[in-house]
Amino acid sequence: MHPSDVLSIGQLASRTGLAVSAIRYYETQGLVRPTRNDGGQRRFRRSDIRRLSFVRIAQQFGFTIEQIAEQLQLLPESRTPTKGDWSKISLVFRAELDARIETLTKLRDNLDGCIGCGCLSLKKCRLYNPDDTARRKGSGPRYLMGDTPESNSS
Repeated sequence: MHPSDVLSIGQLASRTGLAVSAIRYYETQGLVRPTRNDGGQRRFRRSDIRRLSFVRIAQQFGFTIEQIAEQLQLLPESRTPTKGDWSKISLVFRAELDARIETLTKLRDNLDGCIGCGCLSLKKCRLYNPDDTARRKGSGPRYLMGDTPESNSS
């Protein structure tokens, strides 16, 4: 590896916005695998910038370290990941994100109306969820969870 292709942990922290301690933690979780120089100092690949940036964003969207690690295992260790390598990972996360977007859209569009939670505090609730019929499908905000007012009559 060319010297300009490797970064110290401080340089990596500066580029990713992560604390050095967080990078060390991610190393213990197997998300990055630095090499060591003759003095024993960690040296990271430039591609670890993207890897850790991905970790940071994925965590912000609620993905667990285990989920992230599972996907990062698909990336090659022997070379810098290509666009195709990252595309394979994006397929898994895309499906999960699409489901979350759909749920958030329902929440945004319906929070001021009846959500099928059983509170019956809004006038619309008595129309869409008379006598708390949504409860038959289970607990929680049934209409945000995918049930519809029509499906509660059964």
